[in-house]
Amino acid sequence: RCQRWVENCRRADLEDKTPDQLNKHYRLCAKHFETSMICRSSPYRTVLRDNAVPTIFDLTSHLNNPYSRHRKRIKELSEDEIRTLKQQKIDEAFEREQATKELNESNEQNTVSEEGGEEQEEEAVPLTLEERENKDYLKSLFEILILMGKQNIPLDGHNTDELPEGIFTSDNFQALLEYRINAGDEVLRKRFEMTAVNLEYCSKTQQKQMLEICESCIREETLREVRDSHFFSIVTDEVVDIAGEEHLPVLVRFVDDSHNLREEFIGFLPYEADPEILAVKFHTTITEKWGLNMEYCRGQAYIVSSGFASKMKVVATRLLEKYPQAVYTLCSSCALNIWLAKSVPVVGVSIALGTIEEVYCLFNQSPQLLVELDNTISVLFQNNEEKGKQLKEICRSQWTGRHDAFEVLVDLMQALVLCLDAVGNDSSVRWNNFIAGRAFVLSSALTDFDFIVTVVILKNVLSFTRAFGKNLQGQTSDVFFAAGSLTAVLHSLNEVIENIEVYHEFWFEEATNLATKLDVQIKLPGKFRRSQQGNLNSEVTSENYYKEALSVPTVEHIIQELKDIFSEQHLKALKCLSLVPSVMGQLKFNTSEEHHADMYKNDLPNPDTLSAELHCWRIKWKHRGKDIELPTTIYEALHLPDIKFFPNVYALLKVLCILPVMKVENEKYEMGRKRLKAYLKNTLTEQRSSNLALLNINLDVKHDLDLMVDTYIKLYP
Repeated sequence: RCQRWVENCRRADLEDKTPDQLNKHYRLCAKHFETSMICRSSPYRTVLRDNAVPTIFDLTSHLNNPYSRHRKRIKELSEDEIRTLKQQKIDEAFEREQATKELNESNEQNTVSEEGGEEQEEEAVPLTLEERENKDYLKSLFEILILMGKQNIPLDGHNTDELPEGIFTSDNFQALLEYRINAGDEVLRKRFEMTAVNLEYCSKTQQKQMLEICESCIREETLREVRDSHFFSIVTDEVVDIAGEEHLPVLVRFVDDSHNLREEFIGFLPYEADPEILAVKFHTTITEKWGLNMEYCRGQAYIVSSGFASKMKVVATRLLEKYPQAVYTLCSSCALNIWLAKSVPVVGVSIALGTIEEVYCLFNQSPQLLVELDNTISVLFQNNEEKGKQLKEICRSQWTGRHDAFEVLVDLMQALVLCLDAVGNDSSVRWNNFIAGRAFVLSSALTDFDFIVTVVILKNVLSFTRAFGKNLQGQTSDVFFAAGSLTAVLHSLNEVIENIEVYHEFWFEEATNLATKLDVQIKLPGKFRRSQQGNLNSEVTSENYYKEALSVPTVEHIIQELKDIFSEQHLKALKCLSLVPSVMGQLKFNTSEEHHADMYKNDLPNPDTLSAELHCWRIKWKHRGKDIELPTTIYEALHLPDIKFFPNVYALLKVLCILPVMKVENEKYEMGRKRLKAYLKNTLTEQRSSNLALLNINLDVKHDLDLMVDTYIKLYP
């Protein structure tokens, strides 16, 4: 790149210079670069893009300028001379008269070389020794904080409650700071050599201020790429506990300069119990604090824990009212059936889902317990070894997130109960008290009739959406054809609700058979029985109770939820997937994307030529060579060498790609979510920090220490 700069500047005298010499001794004026080559994402500095090359030159103007011919060239200084000069300026900075004189001399000597605008590196107004030392000191502090974030080291060390009174112990930040001083950091040593050993070197307030700046600068690197891409989608994950407060993790999807779909974590948002307040704060944070233009948002999805679904639906609705093109969709990382189950507004369903997750966690954290479960399965499935082997494999995966999770649970129920009973009642020392105690509690929960009937009804109701949901997480062609099958799914569920008496009778019979196998008494929930104690006329049967309290509301809710999540706009967008050549081929190239693409008309570079361009796109693939395979995904289509010859198709594919329902084809671009899960798993709740979490999850994002220091000095002078 240095060579290209020199060639464009017509500087033959610099051709033999090394890139290192050019970087040290020469600068190029910003006026020689196109404005598109200059990145102004930061209010504090101007930065060239990585591929910037100077192209704007007036190579004749100097001939008409009588003064430019006689300007002196500046002597090229050696490294030793430069070092000596810099040292002199630092030493003289304290003396006001000398500093003023030095500045005047520097101004007189700065002349611009006559060709190409290359000029000797200008010395900025020198910092005083105190200012320079302060900047170096702050830089050291920022380096320590970034290290702590990337390595997931909590700020606090020992719990002060555990220490005897009067004993001082440094926290992790101060311990690392002291270690750095001992390792030879002169700036820090000078700063603290006269400080008492039992005093904090850096207050908690200052640490918090600096962490906020670290978080903001690193987030800005990702957001700059999002803004360059224009279009994006917002995805939130399940509500998490950060040091005792509930937060929503927020991720953003976009297509980067290399045509790769990426999903990056950009921060936590404090959770609000009031959905209307949450909607306002959600919008304000994204637009004002993070600086994203929601006019370019093309999708929104919310993965929620049980009980939070209705609140996040309010957020989605409020955003849709302001930004109709921010389509509310499912998220590709969550199975449809699990998402639907979590959204059911029945308390018994939320409790059952919580119990299932606890059972999974208990077995997942104890390999010995899994072996015990394997042995139980082997005994129960002696006559069907194939089924037993399949269940053993499923138990070692994250089965609670599967499309058929409730069918798996019903098959495993007897094995789980027998295994937990054996562990809970084992009087030997094979199991520690925690595992034995949890096993006893969870066995009681699984053998509650309310839990059994809830799981069986969920299994049966969600069997109607299982294949549909599986296709949504399949290949691009599966997603396209799934969109067309929604009507049939809704028709089946409407038939169920019309004949709920018959369907519920079968479901309840299955639940009672399972309860009998587990030796569980069939009865009404204790809470309902207690509320009816004074009512002598109450003759509600268990079957009728569960029909009205569980079956009817569950089926009705799932029908409505499917209609809401697969709105007309969402289905139109999925129909546009016929742009992908493999889908085109399956449709015999008889497609009509123009009708469905109307909703994205304003996102296209040349909407007037869309029809002609789509015709050319179809012809290109219909009459391809025999050895050319049809691209099967949007990812493959975006990476075609000639995709830029189809600007409208390219724009449409980019927008479709970022819809949350589309899966991220390349796993390495979905690291944000995986690192988020790893951070939450590996960090104790009380040690979690929203600032440090962002540094840890985005550990490979570039960071500019000088920018962080300058920002800190501006904000806290």
